[in-house]
Amino acid sequence: MHLRYPMIVPLAGALMVAGCTEKTPAPGQATPGDLRIESAHPSAVASSPGAARTLRFSAPEGWVAEAPSSPNRQAQYSLARVPGDPEDAEAVVYHFEGGGGTPRANVQRWIGQFRKPDGSPAADTAEIANRTIHGISVTVVDVSGSYTGSMMAMQGSDGPKPGFRMLGAIAETGDGLWFVKLTGPAGTVAKWQPSFEAFLDSFATAP
Repeated sequence: MHLRYPMIVPLAGALMVAGCTEKTPAPGQATPGDLRIESAHPSAVASSPGAARTLRFSAPEGWVAEAPSSPNRQAQYSLARVPGDPEDAEAVVYHFEGGGGTPRANVQRWIGQFRKPDGSPAADTAEIANRTIHGISVTVVDVSGSYTGSMMAMQGSDGPKPGFRMLGAIAETGDGLWFVKLTGPAGTVAKWQPSFEAFLDSFATAP
């Protein structure tokens, strides 16, 4: 199951068209994933000291807010697993003082954390979409496979997690890049995909 966005391209092609102009829906026109889910939680406003524009977002119903486990995590949510999946999914919003790299570099790094069943890179099966949401340029990534995570995250773990999927987004704002990652077993991520799309549609900036 893949994200339903206006432009889906393989990784190799997406990384070559970074400067292309994206199609923006007309005012009032529903965008893919625009489910208008009313949040059971108050809107979150994550900011950094002296930020020119902060990113606003609303957690959809069913996203259980948790205390962020690191300073760079601006928001963190647990998403309940579907029957048969080994664990819940996790959605995290990151913002790094001083940058956090380019969208292209982060897309490559995220996709590089997944492998096909035969152990080969999952880059040629990953999908990327470019959107404009309330004036914010957003790159969206969908990748599945055996999840290895970062080298640091995998230290002391039982190894790669097969059958995982990640929906990721990178929003470009006046105070830098904001990163969203929804990661978990593929079935559970598929269940929460519509609310992930609604989460992205809630993006807005504030002075």
